[in-house]
Amino acid sequence: MTSATAQEGAEVRPVSQPPRSHSWLGWRPAGRPLDPRNNALNLVRLALASLVLVAHAYYIAGVGVGPQIDGENLGGWAVFGFFTISGYLITGSRLDNPVGTYFVHRVARIFPAFLVCLIVTALVFAPIGYWSVHGSLEGYLTTGTTPAAYVFGNAGLRVNAYDVAATPAGVPYPGAWNGSLWTLYYEFLSYVIIGALAVLGWFRRSPWPLAGAFALSVAVHALMDRLLPYVGGNVDFQLLGKLLPLFLGGALVHVLRDRLPLHLPGALASTAVVAFTVWALDGWGAQLTAPLIAYVLLWIGATLPSPRLVQRHDISYGVYIYAFPVQQLLVLAGVHELGLAVYDVAAFAVTAVLATASWLLVERPVMRRARGRRETPVATDRVPPREAAAVA
Repeated sequence: MTSATAQEGAEVRPVSQPPRSHSWLGWRPAGRPLDPRNNALNLVRLALASLVLVAHAYYIAGVGVGPQIDGENLGGWAVFGFFTISGYLITGSRLDNPVGTYFVHRVARIFPAFLVCLIVTALVFAPIGYWSVHGSLEGYLTTGTTPAAYVFGNAGLRVNAYDVAATPAGVPYPGAWNGSLWTLYYEFLSYVIIGALAVLGWFRRSPWPLAGAFALSVAVHALMDRLLPYVGGNVDFQLLGKLLPLFLGGALVHVLRDRLPLHLPGALASTAVVAFTVWALDGWGAQLTAPLIAYVLLWIGATLPSPRLVQRHDISYGVYIYAFPVQQLLVLAGVHELGLAVYDVAAFAVTAVLATASWLLVERPVMRRARGRRETPVATDRVPPREAAAVA
């Protein structure tokens, strides 16, 4: 769930867009570009990460699966939103940077906080869960998926184990400390794909190669049941096929951004088309309309007022990676018995503290170091300020 910000070391140049109106409608006949220095994409991404928390609460607290649309719960739709925004931003990063610099930035953005989260889970969350079951930590380091095996086995982003020492146990959703991390592997694969496509000169000169890649990805997802036997039912192929069209849809909006001014009529029309397509098509309407989903979210980011504090500090990634283990601990403490609303508020409050620490102590310092400078540069019109990778 990354679900938006810049920090990509792009060339510094003045931004010519007029100051943004703080009207909720924010409509002008000619539309508006996304102001790279004043937008609400961090707030949008934080809302998407919070929606993932809310969706997971139903499962973790053992009260059902929650609302669903076209077979996806609210968290699934939030991840779709993350991928479209990420596709838009990461494509800008790739076009503004040499391939080596691009991958340094991508690794710096996604891996350090992820690895720290694995370590915190193994050293803090899981020992508490083990103690709650056994009354001591005896055997914790050698039982089942050991803490070391959990960290090293998952360190490559592809999550191979969700439990640590057979915990969490005695909870409605046992055996998983972090059910959110699996999307990050497919996020990074999307980075690799767009990074490779941009090596082609034709890709940089024309939107057609990207449009073709997007159409192909949608076709693969729509025909997944027929294609799976040819790849031996490979789960990675299936999940990447599901999420890549969302990423490429956002990427396509980026390369067409000069021809797609953001305005209210466009957002309303896009929303209507997405709703109808999702209703009419079984399981691939979101993928087909991914550029329209991206357009709506970018319009919200361009028009929704956002506090400067949120614009400067992006804790959405931290909320995404820490919410699940926090929710499991709160279940162990019995907080879910106070009702789902109280449980959600408590989970967000604790998660926000950890997410803020992750941003201030890990994410922002590592990204600054990767850029080789102390302060975030003024972003260009390609990438909105303080870009950070999206996570569903």
